[in-house]
Amino acid sequence: MNNIVSDDDFKYYMQDIERNYFGARYTYNELLNNEMVPFKFKTIITKYLKDDVELDTTLESHLYYMNDQNYDYRIYKQLKSRIRVSEYKNCKDSSKGFKEKIYKIEELVRISPKEKEEKGMIIRELILSKLALFAFSV
Repeated sequence: MNNIVSDDDFKYYMQDIERNYFGARYTYNELLNNEMVPFKFKTIITKYLKDDVELDTTLESHLYYMNDQNYDYRIYKQLKSRIRVSEYKNCKDSSKGFKEKIYKIEELVRISPKEKEEKGMIIRELILSKLALFAFSV
């Protein structure tokens, strides 16, 4: 059985009718160089995010340490961002493992990095509303 996993397994872009999904291991630079990523999101990165965030920062790291005092938080809030995470199960029985949960950006930033670590939280995916991306004025 081959269980080899690499970072590339968590670098993806998908979309459906309502949302865009970005694998959290992408760096902002990789997003800018991916032809499948919507041009408007690339413009938001270039125009609004690159001054506050290094382009070699992963979405995972940026979202994990984001707080509600920075300008980048307000951008992601306006984009109606949701974050898919994996965290330890809190079961009283002997079952162990992870559960998946989706947080709104407002909920995620209220959790301190220390609490995230205690929960065993791993950022998996950034989910952006297509309508919010469309309505965002650049």
